[in-house]
Amino acid sequence: LPSDTVSSGSDLSISDEDSSWIAWFCSLKGNEFFVEVDENYIQDDFNLSGLSSQVPYYDYALDLILDVESPNEEILTEEQHEMIESAAETLYGLIHQRYILTARGLNAMLEKFTNVDFGRCPRVLCNGQPCLPVGQADTPRTSTVKVYCPRCRDIYFPWSKYQGNIDGAYFGTTFPHLFLMTFNHLLPSKPQQDYTPRVFGFKVHPTAYEQPVRTPSNGRSRRGKSKRPNK
Repeated sequence: LPSDTVSSGSDLSISDEDSSWIAWFCSLKGNEFFVEVDENYIQDDFNLSGLSSQVPYYDYALDLILDVESPNEEILTEEQHEMIESAAETLYGLIHQRYILTARGLNAMLEKFTNVDFGRCPRVLCNGQPCLPVGQADTPRTSTVKVYCPRCRDIYFPWSKYQGNIDGAYFGTTFPHLFLMTFNHLLPSKPQQDYTPRVFGFKVHPTAYEQPVRTPSNGRSRRGKSKRPNK
């Protein structure tokens, strides 16, 4: 067995307290779509340009992400600590949106795509095509993350309700399309077959939906009812 799995007191596996904030955040249930952003990328102020105006408690949130002890942290109230934790999640998400558009970020997402970590297209005729995460907006608190199918070129809700609560801005509108432009050998052809609606085995003409179908009633109509003979 590897040393980190031996059941001795000195060789216990690394606990959550010993792991980095980034590793902890990405390991949370529902955060399977995220990759771990390189700390060197986060430490470059150029990569974070403009984010300080979008995130409250920016400096504290950044220190939390990088596992740096913030000055005056001990005087913060419990409510302020909770707000900083929430701000750190938002800040990391916005950094993540930018990181996955870099060469290293794209390769990290490629590994997840290869492992089908983003799920498969629910459309039957796409034959289980692996999907990619996508946002419908680049600004936070606009919409939740969706999954984009490269085969039918449409978007769907993620299969997990936990993933469905993630802000779509943390992946942005550009990612899946830049990903497929970068790794164009992964772009599948569009489905050659469409679902054909049928009624009693016959194809339904598009105009058939314009007028409602009158179904016969269970009882006999009054018009077809015979008159009683006169006594």
